[in-house]
Parts: sequence; C-alpha cells; structure tokens
Amino acid sequence: MRETTLSDQEFAHFQRFIHGIAGINLAPIKKSLVAGRLAKRLRHHGLSSFGDYYRLLSSEQEERQIAVDLLTTNETHFFREPRHFELLRNHILPFHPRSRPFRVWSAACSSGEEVYTLAMVLADTLREAPWEVQGSDISTRMLAQAESALYPMERAAELSEDLLRRFCLKGIGSQEGRFLISPQLRARVQFAYINLTAPLPSTGIFDAIFLRNVMIYFQPETKRQVVERLLSRLRPGGWLFVGHSESLNGLADGVEGVAPAVYKKI
Repeated sequence: MRETTLSDQEFAHFQRFIHGIAGINLAPIKKSLVAGRLAKRLRHHGLSSFGDYYRLLSSEQEERQIAVDLLTTNETHFFREPRHFELLRNHILPFHPRSRPFRVWSAACSSGEEVYTLAMVLADTLREAPWEVQGSDISTRMLAQAESALYPMERAAELSEDLLRRFCLKGIGSQEGRFLISPQLRARVQFAYINLTAPLPSTGIFDAIFLRNVMIYFQPETKRQVVERLLSRLRPGGWLFVGHSESLNGLADGVEGVAPAVYKKI
C-alpha cells in the first residue's frame, strides 16, 4: 500500500479538530508528526486518505478519543523540574495544618510520573498526616498507563535507592525490567479524565495545583480561561506550579509570584 500524503487542507482540518477539543495549537511544523501518528488509523480502517479519516471522526466517538490520544504530546518523568518538589517538601508541607488533608492536583498528569512523585514527597514528609493526590489528563491512553503504575526500569533513573526501596516493587519473571508503584501509594491517589478547556467537574478545593508544561500548547485566551478555572479550585493561600518556560504574567489576577514558575493565590 502506497504512503498516503497529508495535504495542507487536511492538516488544517486536524488543527481545528484538536484545538476545538483540547485547545491545543498545532504549529505547521507538526504536519509530518500528525501524518505519522494518524497513518496507522487509516490502515486500521482501510481508508485511502486523511480526509476520509477526518470525516470518520464526525460519526465515531471512540475514534475521536483515539485521535485525541495520538495528537496530544505526553512527555514527563519522575521528579521533573526538581526544585518544585524541594519547595513543596521544605517550605510548604511543614506549615500545612494537620487538621485537614493536604490536597494536590496534577492537572495534566500524562502517564502518571508526576502524580507518583508528589505521592512520594507527601508520604515522606507528612508521614501519618492525611493527604490526597488527584491526577487528570485528556488522554485516556495515558490515564490507563498512569493507573497501571507500571514502568520500565529505565524510568527509575531519577529515583533514589531509598525511594525505590520504600515505594516501588521490582518486577521478576514476566515483569523483569519493570517496576510497580507500591500499593500504599496507589491507594492514596486518584485519576480522572478532565478536559481543562471545558467546564470542570466537581473536584473540591486543592492546596496546590501542578499545571506544568501544558500552557505552551495553548493560545493566550485559552491559557487565561484554563488558569481562571483552576484558580477557582485553589484554596486562598494555595500554590500554583507551572512549567519553567511558562508564566502567568497577564493571564491572572489574585496571584503573586513567589519563586520561578510558582505562584501563590492571594
């Protein structure tokens, strides 16, 4: 079967598709990436053009979610941008009142490494005090990976021997070369499908929200709306973490910058 070419017009259709669902702005340089990721779905359905596949998306909800999974970027690892976790451990958690759980939301958790990093830090610092971690993403494929809590051993490079010993189980037999997050951590975290560009479901109020390396894919107005939604779920005095290449300048009132890519709700 000859290789199918993605025309500029067809690429524009997929740009509008993913922007309409997830607010993501696909730059022109992403055209070959889109063609590569969607080509397998054309073969799966026996379609001869990307235009045919785009028309299929209008009638197949399950296929729409598959396309969203393929077109969203999922890059993460344990203890990514480690200074944020140092700030959490040393300057936020010690001053949290033990009378209520410390609640943190990883608002674009991808395959779950950020969620389990947060869980390790909270378990290590708060000990027996109550805490909760919520992870969410728009990719059902990534959420399934996160909920499995199973990772290849090369992903453990950022984890200390102590953390691996206390919070991870090394695979043997058929699972050799992989590790599993321990049951005691998995029991304290929850995952949910949440589209940050749509009205939010009921989540409760959080003490900290991690919205890192997400806004770089949004246009300014979408960024403003997403930040406004999340701030509505952040407790006064709560903390909002964004990626080190991101900023809330001009996007939100009622917050003050307290460290690189860290803001506090006034």
